[in-house]
Amino acid sequence: MQLQVDVRSPTPHYEQIRAQVTRLVLTGALPAGTRLPPIRQLAGHLGLSNGAVARAYRELEREGTVVTAGKKGTIVADHPTGAPEQDDDVGSPLAAERERALAAAAAEYAATAHRLGCTPEQTRAALDAVLTAELTAGLAR
Repeated sequence: MQLQVDVRSPTPHYEQIRAQVTRLVLTGALPAGTRLPPIRQLAGHLGLSNGAVARAYRELEREGTVVTAGKKGTIVADHPTGAPEQDDDVGSPLAAERERALAAAAAEYAATAHRLGCTPEQTRAALDAVLTAELTAGLAR
């Protein structure tokens, strides 16, 4: 798990960790059941206090991204893929991070389509085709 904390940023260290872990979970880079590093280990790796990492883990647990499983440590929660969480209100940190991740993915897709010389219509048509195929595959599961 690659996390980076900008010590000069006005964003609190724990919030930087929480946002990055949430993004990794939402994008599938950290699948359900993945064990996060122990607090002390991650704090040492990032050069932060144990308290900053502990707070990030508490926030992640509060929003339902991770669960604490005793001796197993902190693991990524088991969420149904593509289904919004019950507590995923519009103003929640998870919803906000999902929107940021989606916007970043859309920007990357748009840049790739532009480099390929595709028109906006071709770009939308390709996206619609993939979405339709995903929806069809999801209903068949």
